[in-house]
Amino acid sequence: MKKIVTVLAIESSCDDTGVAVVQKNGETVSVLAELVTSQNIHEATGGVVPEAAAREHEKVISPMIQVVLEKSGIQRENIDAIAVTTCPGLMPSLAVGVQAARALSYVWNKPIVPVHHIEGHVYSALLVENEPKSYQLPAKSWPALAIIISGGHTMFIRMKSHLQYEVIGETRDDAIGEVFDKVARMLGLGYPGGPKISKLAEAGNPNAFHFPRPMEHSHNLDFSYSGLKTAVLYQVCDLGDAIDDQQKSDIAASFQQAICDSVAAKLEYAVAQTEYKTILFAGGVAANTALRTRIAQIAERHATAFHVAPLHLCGDNAVMIGEVGVYAFEAGRIKTWREIDATAKISIEEFSK
Repeated sequence: MKKIVTVLAIESSCDDTGVAVVQKNGETVSVLAELVTSQNIHEATGGVVPEAAAREHEKVISPMIQVVLEKSGIQRENIDAIAVTTCPGLMPSLAVGVQAARALSYVWNKPIVPVHHIEGHVYSALLVENEPKSYQLPAKSWPALAIIISGGHTMFIRMKSHLQYEVIGETRDDAIGEVFDKVARMLGLGYPGGPKISKLAEAGNPNAFHFPRPMEHSHNLDFSYSGLKTAVLYQVCDLGDAIDDQQKSDIAASFQQAICDSVAAKLEYAVAQTEYKTILFAGGVAANTALRTRIAQIAERHATAFHVAPLHLCGDNAVMIGEVGVYAFEAGRIKTWREIDATAKISIEEFSK
């Protein structure tokens, strides 16, 4: 196996187009170049329209690949493989990235490394803030608990080692990021809601309203947030047109506190069941300062190593796909252009078998 592995990575599972060149040299993973184009057409609809997102991906993906290759200084003959998100996600969006990878694989005669979107988020937690490198966790770091919280996912994943995943808890209905967006819409804040709720909560009282902590005492690691969402809706409706800015801030702060308490309760239960050596936190909602702080405090109290995704890599990006790509390439997880296709929904466990 080559000591230096270089991959071109592509991400297009939702509404962000990502391209990156990532290189692994020994135990150091470096980001040679990266680019993300975020779509700004979805605020009017309050969410992502799959076909519209796909058209936006198609407009930018080829130019982005060319720019990233030029910025990286890597010639295509020195690219070992093309890593691409093949699942899960919006089918029209995924198809754009997969077709781009297939075309490059055919023309360049390079293998493809299929990557599950969630494992990309998992590995983004190994990247160091403000440094274009990560590192391989030493043997003593396993088992690790990965907490992935985003617009479409809320889950706990146990990892015995690299590229080995066991989902031990997940949401039974809405994901946390989705609920953030819906509560933001209730308060008239627009899309995407996560950053707006977090900002509004800074001026609010987290104890002003008591919202439920779903499944807090369920003795398992599953989540449910439809009840919390409904409780916030009832409160907003009760206040009606008389709701003022301070009340909106109080609702945002109280809602955010309920989310933090819910995740903290599940994390406490998880670490009581298994002695984890490492906790990894990633996904779009990992950018939420209150939640990052709460999880870090629990990890510190249990003397557990804690790694969180850098803020600029909490959202969808190709760097995380490339990072998985270099490890998966070394492990021999490669396909030809004929053997891959986009899949809208498949579990990370089934994907990694």
